[in-house]
Amino acid sequence: MTAVTGALLAEPDVTTFRTAMGRFPTGVTLLTQGSGEDTIVMTLNSLTSVSLDPLLLLVSVKADGRMLPRISRAGSFVVNVLTEPQRDLAQEFCRPDRPEGHAAMLRLAAEEGVTGNAVLPTAEAYFECLVDAEYRAGDHTLLIGRVVALGQNTTASDPLLFHRGRFGRLPAEPTAEAA
Repeated sequence: MTAVTGALLAEPDVTTFRTAMGRFPTGVTLLTQGSGEDTIVMTLNSLTSVSLDPLLLLVSVKADGRMLPRISRAGSFVVNVLTEPQRDLAQEFCRPDRPEGHAAMLRLAAEEGVTGNAVLPTAEAYFECLVDAEYRAGDHTLLIGRVVALGQNTTASDPLLFHRGRFGRLPAEPTAEAA
């Protein structure tokens, strides 16, 4: 074991790692592939901006999940950033029995984007991507997406957050009276 600033480090286990990572607040998104009858959707909170030139982002999906083969075959996906009022969608699309096809399109009030994938016009933002690269990393695959289209919602909704195993929100901004 190694002592670092008073803490002892040992080989971490999955539960300890997951708990520690849960202390890092993240945004919540819906990853979509396909549209119409071919729509598949999953809740995702692993989104990272990678590059501004070219515009690249990174998502991580389970290597043995149903999303990866669809994205690899099609070569495209969309990341839809959810707002706090869309918490129910995040909860619904993280279940194994989540809606697919036309049912998913209707539930999301989604539209077909320029890449042929479902976009949520009510999302805080969405990023339509072509797959630039795939890297196997343990039990997940990292997908680097080249952003070819994006949209932003101009309404003043708060983003949906995930922290310590539960959904949350940003603290309310102080009012003029409190300032």
